[in-house]
Amino acid sequence: MLSEQLEKIKIVPVLVLNTLDEGLAVCEQLCKNGLPAAEITFRTAAAEPVIREVSKRFPEMYVGAGTVLNITDLHRAFDAGAKFAVAPGFNPKVVAEAVKCNLDFFPAVCTPSEVEQAMEFGCRMLKFFPAEACGGIPMLKSIIAPYKHLGVKFIPTGGVKPVNVESYLQIPEVAAVGGTWLNKCDDETIRQAVAIAAKYIKK
Repeated sequence: MLSEQLEKIKIVPVLVLNTLDEGLAVCEQLCKNGLPAAEITFRTAAAEPVIREVSKRFPEMYVGAGTVLNITDLHRAFDAGAKFAVAPGFNPKVVAEAVKCNLDFFPAVCTPSEVEQAMEFGCRMLKFFPAEACGGIPMLKSIIAPYKHLGVKFIPTGGVKPVNVESYLQIPEVAAVGGTWLNKCDDETIRQAVAIAAKYIKK
């Protein structure tokens, strides 16, 4: 499953792209520097064509769609070739449709009630968002505690950056983090992220 692949990458760049050419260049740069994954957000019109072309040109890349807000977005992502989809919230209708499509879908949660709703749909990989605004690591650990024995994993996103990323990755229930700081950055920043991630990838 892709969720297991994400655990082997640990840091997933979160991208906001304005054109197809920009998207292809950024994704090529990520692959070249050893980070073949990206969440391409549906905040711009370029997202769908970028996902479609990246899926063709860089088949080794685990490319997914972010900011999937409704069923229409979900189908656009699926039809474009997204290997996973992520939402900033928990919408039961969208989660149910993702299950029908057999698409790895990571809804966002920030309360125990949302975790339990997601689990009812079989979700075991959840986005913790907005991570820092919701209380950061202390809040995440508090949410993890009651569900630790059930194998639920989290992808903290929102306010995660180089200064605190390792504190998140040290938590066993954190499968990966969303790397918003990797949106259109330089080669060295990507390589630094790869080096950090390597410390926490299980051999």
